[in-house]
Amino acid sequence: MNEQQNENITNKIILEFGKTIEMFDLTPLEARLFAFLYLNEKALTLDEMSEALGKSKTSMSTSVRSLVDFNLVTRVWKKGVRKDLYQANFQLFKSFMPTYINKWIDATNHQLGSLEEIKGKLKQDNYEDNKELTIIKKRLNKIIDFHLEVEKSFRDMKKD
Repeated sequence: MNEQQNENITNKIILEFGKTIEMFDLTPLEARLFAFLYLNEKALTLDEMSEALGKSKTSMSTSVRSLVDFNLVTRVWKKGVRKDLYQANFQLFKSFMPTYINKWIDATNHQLGSLEEIKGKLKQDNYEDNKELTIIKKRLNKIIDFHLEVEKSFRDMKKD
């Protein structure tokens, strides 16, 4: 009974943690695999991962390769073991955040540039008599301020 209870709890954690990990642009399988590896104390082979998650060895190989590329999983060597072993990197925040903070900063800067371009066009053209457009211009300024605040927040996170 204890083993079944442990397995149920582990599966719930993998499911819920996997949902969080998916938010970092990982596929559901990659997210579940990372969560599974993170919960395991020892490095595992593709066969062990395949059996545990009920997926093919090929899909495990593809997913592990992706996780290695994201620096979330490391291939490890163990004396006497001929198969490749993989283990999750355990510093979660350091593994995930730098990449995604940079993505947010880049996306915010891109959007900010586009919004500033629209603002410049509105200044260039004479729309002063258009009351509706005056309201839109005020809202555009608030949208630009929002983007500046988002960018500042992510830059501050990057410093920490």
